[in-house]
Amino acid sequence: MTDIILSGCCGVMGKNIAQCIDKKDDCRIVAGIDIKSDDSSPFPIYKNADNFTGKADVIIDFSHPSALNSLLDYAVRTGTPAVISTTGLSPEQVALIHKAAMSVPIFFSANMSLGVSLITELAQKAVKVLGDDFDIEIIEKHHNQKIDAPSGTALMLADAINAAADEDYDYEYNRQAKREKRKKNEIGIHAIRGGTIVGEHDVIFAGQDEIITISHSARSKQIFAVGSVNAALFIKDLKPGLYSMKDLVEAK
Repeated sequence: MTDIILSGCCGVMGKNIAQCIDKKDDCRIVAGIDIKSDDSSPFPIYKNADNFTGKADVIIDFSHPSALNSLLDYAVRTGTPAVISTTGLSPEQVALIHKAAMSVPIFFSANMSLGVSLITELAQKAVKVLGDDFDIEIIEKHHNQKIDAPSGTALMLADAINAAADEDYDYEYNRQAKREKRKKNEIGIHAIRGGTIVGEHDVIFAGQDEIITISHSARSKQIFAVGSVNAALFIKDLKPGLYSMKDLVEAK
């Protein structure tokens, strides 16, 4: 039995993850971390991980950037592996994740969908094949309650494409502020917010007289919940290091 600490347990994603775990017989939630409380929760909820005096095998974090630093401190101090799925993190916080991964296993991904992992690899392959003959644009769509923009997944896709192109691209977020032609070495990243859109991402390669689009559409938050639980079960016994969806896919 794998014992899990769920950070952000009272949020929408936290509740989806709790429902996912409740259907499994190989893992359980032993504690929740959230600034909110829920008297109906079947597990105890703490405002901070340090208040939990028990033992867990792994942490799943789907909360808020403000909770990350203390959670990483707890993970390192107790030697507890962690799955970090919170988006909107600062570069300094990403650096802290990399530092923590030197001491404990850390699974870090802006998107827990296997499908997004696949389109990331396809986008990397496309940029290698198409080269600089095609302009690249990324469009992401999410519900009207999402705070950060662009999405962590859009940035993850852009970073993956950039890595495949030897870091040759700059990111353009606000073309309306300029009066100039599009540069060849840029990736346009655009955010749409509306309704209850779970998450959609299009990577557009626009060339001379042809357009190639690689797309992913999430129809339910359950796919992210399942992915985060699979990630937790995957890293709980691994050695310290930084892991991603690519590692999980390759291990299947």
